[in-house]
Order: sequence, then structure tokens, then C-alpha cells
Amino acid sequence: MEKFDKLTGVAAPLPIINIDTDMIIPKDYLKTIQRTGLGRGLFSEMRYREDGSDNPDFVLNKPAYKDATILVAGDNFGCGSSREHAPWALLDYGIRCVISTSFADIFYNNCFKNGILPVVVTPEELEKLLDDAGRGANATLSVDLEAQEIRGPDGGVIRFDIDPHRKHCLLNGLDDIGLTLEKAAAIDSFEGTMSAERPWT
Repeated sequence: MEKFDKLTGVAAPLPIINIDTDMIIPKDYLKTIQRTGLGRGLFSEMRYREDGSDNPDFVLNKPAYKDATILVAGDNFGCGSSREHAPWALLDYGIRCVISTSFADIFYNNCFKNGILPVVVTPEELEKLLDDAGRGANATLSVDLEAQEIRGPDGGVIRFDIDPHRKHCLLNGLDDIGLTLEKAAAIDSFEGTMSAERPWT
């Protein structure tokens, strides 16, 4: 998993509440278990017209936001079904951080396992960040995980809380497999002992 330390990039405003995982990546894209290629389907029902052409009114189709790496979204982001394809699609598009006032639990957990930082802020802080993100090409935010700070284009600072273990995992690029491999020496030692004591197993 790619490490997350500091991220400076364009923030796209998506002030919609209850964005569920089907809105993030519709069920038509769930036929694959590959993590790549899903960026094309991200928000597809809002992003494309019925004929497949880009919807110019959708934020990620606007020139200023096509390369957004941060999403500032409404309350209860990632609700609905527990599909892990949702963070995969965000990551494949290039979104590394989602900021909202709250997240659905399963989506929130899946973000950390896939190298995305979900940041919880207050409603007042979200309004400020949505205003910052509304500046188009000047909507650059800086997210510092180590310092647990978001810096806006005008220099304002918002601090956020995060579980220390999850912070450690993101800073070091550790998913569940990575955490297990950190204990590889102890696992090898245990298996060696078991093989010596129980050669019949």
C-alpha cells in the first residue's frame, strides 16, 4: 500500500449528503476484483450523460477539478453496501483524501486499508473547506497526516483527530498483509518450533 504522509492538491467540492457506495461506483462495475480501471466508473451516474459523454455540470468534469486528489463531501459519505470497490474507484481516479463530517463505518475502515485518508471535521469546518474548494484552480488544500492538519489556500489551519494505529499504518503504507509481514520473523520461529515438536503435522 502506498504511504500517506503529506498531500497537497486540488480539492473538489461535492456538497451532497448521504453519498452511498452505489453512487461512488455503481453495481455495473462490480464484476471485476481488480483494483485498477475502476476510476472510469467513479460517480459514473452523475459524471456521464446517457449517451456516455461527460456531464459538464459534474464537478470532476470541470477543467479546474479533473486532477483533484482531495474530495470535500457532505455528511454520511460512503453509506450503503459494503463494497470495497468504492475506495478502489476513488484511489484509481487519484483521490487520496476524503473530508466530511461523518462516514459510514465500513467505508471508513476500507479507506484505511487501501491508502485513503478519511478526515472527519465539524459542520462549520466543512463549510469553510467547501468554500475553499469552490475556488476552482485555486482550491488547493494541504493535508499533513503527521501533524494532523489541513491547511487552506488562505493559510487557515484545521486540526483533525485520527486513531494512532490507523495513522501509523497510513504513514508506513501498511495494510493487513503488511502488518502481518512485520511479524514474519515471529511467525517463522513459531512454525519452526511447531515443526520440530510435531513433525507429523
